[in-house]
Amino acid sequence: MKIITICGSLKYQDEIMKISEEVTLQGNCILSIIYPASRDISAYSAEERKLFGAMHRERIRLSDAILVVNLDDYIGESTRQEIEFARSLNKEILYYAD
Repeated sequence: MKIITICGSLKYQDEIMKISEEVTLQGNCILSIIYPASRDISAYSAEERKLFGAMHRERIRLSDAILVVNLDDYIGESTRQEIEFARSLNKEILYYAD
């Protein structure tokens, strides 16, 4: 069993939830993205968005690996920063692509 943090674009929320379930059923502990309840990240203040980012980096810190969800050949800037952060911590980087 590995502890894995899922990283990817919020626009793929439904797909990421399915992938998280799949990887959990393979016997891994998944730390997932926290999705805005309104599905609109702009509903949050800059300070709240910053907190979401800090907590996601903390999930990466706690993980053995990250799983980068690369759908439609899209990895956004935030996800790229998460990959670099994981690399700086010598975390294993896994990819899920369609």
